[in-house]
Amino acid sequence: MPTLISPTTSLYAAFQDCRDDWGPGLHEDGFGIGPDDDLDSPDSLADWVRRRVRLDHGAGEPCPDERHASCRWIVEDGQVLGGIALRHRPDDNLGQIGYGVRPSARRRGLASWALGEMLREARTVLGLHQVLIPCLEDNLASARTIESQGGVLQGILDTGHVRVRRYWITLSR
Repeated sequence: MPTLISPTTSLYAAFQDCRDDWGPGLHEDGFGIGPDDDLDSPDSLADWVRRRVRLDHGAGEPCPDERHASCRWIVEDGQVLGGIALRHRPDDNLGQIGYGVRPSARRRGLASWALGEMLREARTVLGLHQVLIPCLEDNLASARTIESQGGVLQGILDTGHVRVRRYWITLSR
């Protein structure tokens, strides 16, 4: 059974295996990896993990003023299967939740499950009533995932580079 965990250096090899599954040049959605992030050694991964988890906070605690997110890895049987992040402050360009499942683990319902878990966290920890979730216009699998969790299409945004579907999900109380 999968679980969501905070990124950890104890799964360095499993994380590298997950990255290898995506292949070179592909973007691992949901992990919060930036273009300048070096994740090729245990030390560099440890630094990246520290930066990702340092602003996590529990329910009722105020959000730090900095831009931050709750990053989680989708893990099962010691394997990193994907990542999902909940941005604590709205971002009109990126939305509030981003996720990705490694190619070899797709079509198992992991994205829908992980999204449902993060929606609960958005409601219970952050007290949010709705979240904005984008996906590329041609990513029909992601669109179905968002719609399965109650996503309502707001519209399609043309960024000049790509077209992005924008969904709102209202969170029940």
